[in-house]
Amino acid sequence: MPAFETVTAALEQRWNEESLAGQVTEPAWRMWRYQRPAIVLGRSQSSLLNGVERNVEPEVLLRASGGGAVLLGPWMLGLSVVLPTDHTFARGGAVNTYRWLGEVIARALGAIGVHGWAISPAALLAHRVENAIPAVDWACFGGLSPWEVLVDRRKIAGLAQVRRSKGILLVAGILMQAPPWELLTRCIGKPAMDAHALSEITANCAEFCADMPADHIAARLSAILNREIQAALTATSASLLEA
Repeated sequence: MPAFETVTAALEQRWNEESLAGQVTEPAWRMWRYQRPAIVLGRSQSSLLNGVERNVEPEVLLRASGGGAVLLGPWMLGLSVVLPTDHTFARGGAVNTYRWLGEVIARALGAIGVHGWAISPAALLAHRVENAIPAVDWACFGGLSPWEVLVDRRKIAGLAQVRRSKGILLVAGILMQAPPWELLTRCIGKPAMDAHALSEITANCAEFCADMPADHIAARLSAILNREIQAALTATSASLLEA
């Protein structure tokens, strides 16, 4: 049985919402592949829905977490993690909560030969000063936040978060292949030059695993991620018991 589920974007969003519907008492996670393309907007981007034609492909959804627009499809591996509000990884505010997940993703990528790194807040400040390619701030993969994952200076994994009184949801998207960025810009009425910029400032696993089919990359990465997440959460539980 694969470590991921193949779903529509709507089913992923339903799992995310239902996971926070009741009090979260134990960590849980799921990994996703996508049956067909979809665009998922951050909660502050509802105005972008006004210019989107209804009942056409790809589907456009609004999620509960913040951040920019995400183009889901077969080129991406998705991840959802829910934590209790009193979990060790949930302490210290939203930025601190991202750290463990970004580092887990970077380790898993390294295990398949994609040497990524989770960017710290201090390194992010330096990156913004030195980076010559303009950000595409309306798109998740066009901007950069603390503890997201880069290969060299290009983003390969984006993170978002929902914090509620009953639990915390972390979501991640990891690029397996280069997405058709022009599909994203065309569907929500953004300039074509933004698609070019997105291709310049992102990386994907297929670039570094050329001898491995995309499905094999996703299967191997998801299996490693599953082990890494389990190990991180188990280690945290063990340290609490010893304290």
